[in-house]
Formats: sequence, C-alpha cells, structure tokens
Amino acid sequence: MTSTRATLIQVAERAGVSLASTSRALHGTGASKAMVERVRAAAAELGYSADAIGRSLRLKKTSQIAFAVADIGNPVYVEIMRGIHEVLAPHGYRVVVMSTGDTAASTTELMHSLHGGFVDGMIVIPLRTDDELIEQIGRAPVPVVVIGRAMSDRGISSVSTDSAAGIGAAVQHVVSLGRRRIGFLNGPLDTTPGSSRQRGFDEAVSAKDFAAKTDVEVATDFTVAAGIEAARKLLDRPHRPDAIVAANDLLAIGAVRAARELGLSIPRDVAVTGMDDTELGQVFLPRLTSVSLGSAERGRAAARLMLGLTDDADAPARQISVGTELFVRESTVDQNVEDAE
Repeated sequence: MTSTRATLIQVAERAGVSLASTSRALHGTGASKAMVERVRAAAAELGYSADAIGRSLRLKKTSQIAFAVADIGNPVYVEIMRGIHEVLAPHGYRVVVMSTGDTAASTTELMHSLHGGFVDGMIVIPLRTDDELIEQIGRAPVPVVVIGRAMSDRGISSVSTDSAAGIGAAVQHVVSLGRRRIGFLNGPLDTTPGSSRQRGFDEAVSAKDFAAKTDVEVATDFTVAAGIEAARKLLDRPHRPDAIVAANDLLAIGAVRAARELGLSIPRDVAVTGMDDTELGQVFLPRLTSVSLGSAERGRAAARLMLGLTDDADAPARQISVGTELFVRESTVDQNVEDAE
C-alpha cells in the first residue's frame, strides 16, 4: 500500500501512535529512538513525504542556514563549510551555499534578501566590508554570524583568527632556514585578509633583529592564476627572493608554478609558504608549508554561535578566536636532505 498522497494521520494510524508523537518522531524532536524507527518505517511503507513548504509556513522556520562566501570554489571555504555542517546537521539544519560577490555592496544586497524568509540564519565571510554592510548585518531579520573579523563591539557575533600573527610565524620560519631575501605575495589590500596579512608581514620585518631584505607584490585576487602572474613579477626583480611568503595556499601554488617556469627548484632555490593549510596544499607537490587558521574549527565555532542565536535571538553578541599553527612541509624543507643527514 503505497501512495505519494499519504497523510500524517495515515502514518500515525499505521504506526499505532498519536499524531503528536508521529510529528515529533519525523522531525527528530522529543521522540525515543524506538519511536522514531517505528514511525519512519510506517512512513516509508506508505510512501509519506512531508510537506516542507507547508511546515515552514506553519512553524515560521525553514531549517536552512545560509553559508555565504565570495568564491565558492576556494578550498578553504569548503573546509569551513564541512565544520558548519558537522554542527548543524544533527540539529536538523541544511546548509545552503551562496555567493556574496567580491564587493561590500553585493554582500549588502544579499543581506537585504534575507527579508524573503528563505533561511533561518546566515553565516557569512565578507571579503570586503564597509559601514553600510555592517549596519545591514546588525539589522538583518534573521541571526547572522560573521567569520573573518571581530565584530562583537558592533553587536554582531563573529569568529576570527590572527592571520597577521600567522604571517609573522611564516616569516620567522623562512628566516630561521637562512633565507635572506624574503618576498611577500599578498592579495588585494582592500580586503579583510589582504589588509590583516600585510599588517602581519610589516610587523614581522620591522623587528629590530630582522636582517633580511624584503619585497612585496600584490596579486589581483587570491587565486592560483593571480598568484602565477604576481609571482612572475616578484621573481623577475634584480634581487630575486630566495623565499616567498604567500597570503594563502592558492597564491603559494601559483608561486611554485612561476618558479618552476624559470627552472628554479623548490625549496632549494626558493622556499614557499602558504596560509590556510588546505587539503589541496597538503597533496600538492611539493607539499606546502602552510599556516593553519583552523578552517574547520572556525566553521564549527560559527555554527555553535548560530545555534545559540536561533534558540535566543536576543542573546548578546559573542566573539570567538581560533588559534593558528604553522605546518612545515617540503616546500620549505627538503625532506630528502633531512633524510640524508
């Protein structure tokens, strides 16, 4: 006996339980494991399919949380999304991925769209911000959590990490290896990551005991293609760097490609570091030395903040900071040389 037109009442009758118990079991709220199995078996037998739209209208809840980023192809965002899903899925939420665009204005437009009621909340990583965007985030009709910069002082829950300190750790690492011509390959300076990572590099090289020569090249984007183009310029300078500190793993991969075009060996001729410690960087050859910004943990932290806000929209804004860690691999330290020693 199967029918796609089966009703919740029919499922309750088949399972031999009350309508309220059937609803709780199907929606995963307040029902025992045995009850859930019993009701779901009855629903499967009848071919019952919940009316998700009708339920959303009744409960004023979509069970969807948006995850909005500028570039959905960036592997670091994929790792953050995994962390978000890990926390939200057990609570019955689906993660909807959206593109913010690369301007503050386009992200502001996305904030306006939240009035459509298609999600219960949004976790957003704005590439660029301005006062209008921050104001719109604070006035959003659903909870919003920001990843990338601290905003609790503006009444917005957020998750941040000290990428400036991470760049400093990468600089110290290559200097400790005896490199004395350090090139910094950054992304656009008017972005949140670009400005913070430039600050980290400037602070690291301004230390009193810093003796290496430095050079900086700013790429047009945080992508492999932009990294290749910018690294070519950096490597074409009269005093070619013997180490490149890149602002993310994609730029670092571009730097390795550009160096190889010139017949240079990595890391013998040029040591290269990245940032984000992505899975791509870990399988790229040579494997990238990279600074982890705790991508998955940032996702989990943002999701936990979101759960708190969906339970209590008036909860005070919270700020969570996730630590950094440098992972040393073959793009700066030749493993064969180490093994020989």
